[in-house]
Amino acid sequence: MLRLTGLPLQIIASVVAIGVFAATMWLWPRFGGRSWKAWLGRIGAFLATQISVLVAMGLIANGYFGFYSSWTDLLGTNGGPGTVVDHQPNAAVAITGEQKFYAQQGSNPERVGLIHKVDVKGATTGLSTDGFVYLPPQYFQPEYAKQKFPMALVLAGYPGTPEKLISLMQYPASTLEAIEQKKLPPTVLVMMRPTLVGNRDTECVDVPNGPQVETFFTSDLPKALAGEYRIGTDAGSRAVIGNSTGGYCALKFALRKPDAYRAAVSLSGYYTAPTDETTGDLFGGSPQLKQENDLLWRLQNKPAAPVSLLLATAYDENNYTATQDMVKAFKAPTKLSTITLDTGGHNFHTWTREIPPALEWLGKHLTMPQAA
Repeated sequence: MLRLTGLPLQIIASVVAIGVFAATMWLWPRFGGRSWKAWLGRIGAFLATQISVLVAMGLIANGYFGFYSSWTDLLGTNGGPGTVVDHQPNAAVAITGEQKFYAQQGSNPERVGLIHKVDVKGATTGLSTDGFVYLPPQYFQPEYAKQKFPMALVLAGYPGTPEKLISLMQYPASTLEAIEQKKLPPTVLVMMRPTLVGNRDTECVDVPNGPQVETFFTSDLPKALAGEYRIGTDAGSRAVIGNSTGGYCALKFALRKPDAYRAAVSLSGYYTAPTDETTGDLFGGSPQLKQENDLLWRLQNKPAAPVSLLLATAYDENNYTATQDMVKAFKAPTKLSTITLDTGGHNFHTWTREIPPALEWLGKHLTMPQAA
């Protein structure tokens, strides 16, 4: 069955709506009489056009905003009441809910995996955020019961939400497909927003006398998750991938904290933190700190980090020239790869084209599940 949030269903519904509208225009002169048949024809054509257009628009809006994640969710048949989850005081990770993942193989966690909704509290920074953890099917299979899994942190852009990483960008579905095709080892996805302090765009910076966002993602988060899930604790088993702001954060984490993440993927990311009304003063007026967060400057002036980077862009995208500058600047032992589309904007459609090859690339840079 076609996924409720999938692009194929939206295309089919749009084509049907266009076809019904065209048919109405062609048949309308035949309904010009005053007979009851003509009246019924006009009413039927009008309703068919309105319904088909509304269905197409509804599917497109639902795919973008993620109101309903599946057919069972839409029909109200997706299970019974919620499950009460008991929490320990001051727990670093609180599992606040479970979300079944539906695929062609069904919804059994041993076949398609499972999604947890979590709240994570940083032990050293005091920062906290919510997000989603996708556990691959192997996590629930007996033969992997004593295995630790690699982890990929997935960051949305600003002001994106982790929900869109599931409903719109289809990260769990793409990950499951990559695992089944042996392009990616069984990997735990941790899907979050890069914004931890209200609506402030901190650009994943440790702000002087402010929120220590980089430390949260590079220290607090990996430790907290390793305490709750069977996730590898070495940097080689951890990667980070993001789009736009999330892509900038991904590269920065790897370049600045290679002991936290050894691989990073940037989809349409930029390479230096902007300063505007959404960010405020990120660097406390320090030119040195601002320079330290300029990724091109780091490649040109800092000792090369032993990390692997993937930069995705398009020939007509705004970051294309800056990406070429990054390619020219890197040096060993840093490894750098690129994805360059013929055309593509700063949007979800472009990023969903880049995610499958990005996951395959990650499969070559993440360690396989290890003995616990």
